[in-house]
Amino acid sequence: MPQSPANPPRLKVEHLTRAFGGTPVVDDVSLDVAAGQVACLLGPSGCGKSTTLRMIAGVERPDRGRIAFDGQPVSDERLFQPPEARSVGLMFQDFALFPHLTVAQNVAFGLRSGRDERDRRVAELLERVNLVGYGTKHPHQLSGGEQQRVALARALAPRPRVMLMDEPFSGLDNRLRDGIRDTTLEILKEEGAAVLLVTHEPDEALRMADEILLMRAGRIVQRGSPYNIYNAPADRAAAAFFSDINVIRGTSRGALTRTPFGEFLTPGHADGAEVEIVIRPQHLKIDFDRNGRGPNPTPAEGTPARGRVVRARFLGRESLVEFVMDSDGSRLTASVPNVFLPKPGTALWLMIRRDRCFVFPARR
Repeated sequence: MPQSPANPPRLKVEHLTRAFGGTPVVDDVSLDVAAGQVACLLGPSGCGKSTTLRMIAGVERPDRGRIAFDGQPVSDERLFQPPEARSVGLMFQDFALFPHLTVAQNVAFGLRSGRDERDRRVAELLERVNLVGYGTKHPHQLSGGEQQRVALARALAPRPRVMLMDEPFSGLDNRLRDGIRDTTLEILKEEGAAVLLVTHEPDEALRMADEILLMRAGRIVQRGSPYNIYNAPADRAAAAFFSDINVIRGTSRGALTRTPFGEFLTPGHADGAEVEIVIRPQHLKIDFDRNGRGPNPTPAEGTPARGRVVRARFLGRESLVEFVMDSDGSRLTASVPNVFLPKPGTALWLMIRRDRCFVFPARR
């Protein structure tokens, strides 16, 4: 998000680097988050997400780089402020509530104001997280979802400039997770803090983030809005991180690659270069076999290719149908809304939407 020098981002990280035992864990990471914005560090376990978060919080010292809040450095080559001096809110997956304190005492823990003001802030937050009347309870008397909301209220109580969240919903039951995520997002937006959320779940990032920063092996490999990062992945691994994919391999010649599904445009690839055409299961179109014939080719969907059903599974909202292709024995998977369960061995025709394909250099 562009920022003017007079209006710097709430959180700005530049060239952050951290190594353990000579091995880089966070490698030249830069990012910025505006007040009221939710950014998500997304990536597999061990890619450096949590280490990045800990350095921003001040519980881990960077080897190199700069961290600033509202344009003022909190960590650089000369300065390293401790967490309590940074005005950050922290939420973790285990909630870390104090078991010997009541709900109200947990929420008030980080407040340094007078008693009346502290009590008003606690009451305000308990109302916002829908826990009015819970102030005298202890954490062990609460459900997981209620504990998560107490942790949120406690983190927000001091009105932090930056809210850091490390897999905060991973311990919740799947049935509760979506509702609690939505409630949390609404409250965070109202509070106006800059939010940096760490998760390994693509669905969570797509649901909550204004901007996703995809991380791999200590580096940010792509950043963008949820729509753009899903629909314009930087590489095959980025596409595969968000959903299952099908991969069709071929050789680019004259900016075209011939496949059993017809020709695909592959500009920017040298003649003789091996390429991978990536398509998500929901963008494969299925048609019926008509005595060995399929539908007619179209400019939008190319040439149909026939396959035989290996397995079909119903997953509730959709059905997954796996095929072995007649042309080369390769396997492709298509998803179909609702119930579609053809028997193994059934011959069907597949077509590929050209506007939903991604073309990448073949992996070696």
